[in-house]
Amino acid sequence: MIVVTGATGNVGQPLVRALLTAGERVTAVSRHGSGQLPAEVRQPRADLADPKSLAPALDGARALFLLTSGDFAAAEGALSGLLAVVRAGGVQRIVLLSSQGVGTGDHPSGPEDAVRASGLGWTVLRAGGFHTNTLRWADAVRAERAVTAPFGDVALPTVDPADIAEVAAVTLRDPTHTGHVYELTGPGPVSPREQTAAIGEALGEPVRFVEQTREEAKAVMTRFMPERAVESTLGILGSPSAGLRRVSPDVERLLGRVPRSYAEWAARNVAAFR
Repeated sequence: MIVVTGATGNVGQPLVRALLTAGERVTAVSRHGSGQLPAEVRQPRADLADPKSLAPALDGARALFLLTSGDFAAAEGALSGLLAVVRAGGVQRIVLLSSQGVGTGDHPSGPEDAVRASGLGWTVLRAGGFHTNTLRWADAVRAERAVTAPFGDVALPTVDPADIAEVAAVTLRDPTHTGHVYELTGPGPVSPREQTAAIGEALGEPVRFVEQTREEAKAVMTRFMPERAVESTLGILGSPSAGLRRVSPDVERLLGRVPRSYAEWAARNVAAFR
């Protein structure tokens, strides 16, 4: 049995399907459940903020895919309490979805440190920004055929969550990946302006790119994010380090094929923008 947390998300759903296709028994954990997963999947509800609620889902599990929110990971003692429950439940290995920014020092390393110190076998997947982050543009593209964003020509190697899911499935099933850290990116850097063009290509009609100033972007983002997080995010997006721009070979090494490009993702998900 393999347990997947965050099972209703952009990585969790394709991960559950990949594991099922490989013949694995899967328990898909989320706070609210989902009607979008196959009926044969066990789908208990649990809130990682209440670690004891996860315990029943761990029955018979040998491996766990762990996805935590930034707020949860930052809470004092939260992750160590969760890992104690996981260890007590008999789980042998954890695959942690982390961030490319941990390796460059742009993001805190606390979750990785906790998993390494847990006494369990571990694998860390440091992912770059997701292709799916551009779904936040969908309403404006549908209504106005326009995208508004800052730093139009700053390119980063964003990654398809479906590729992350496939890598996670490989590492969850094969214990030889224990103790390894993999960096997951797309096949090359892509800028917001280029992403906008790819959406237009998928739609078969032009989509305008409207570049925000940093201050305009900050004013919008502080409506739903703490100011400190906004400043950090804008710093990374506007002046990314060389490490965040680096294209990693790890997806191709693990899957035997090149990562899916943003244009491929846009074509596959064009209905969201139509």
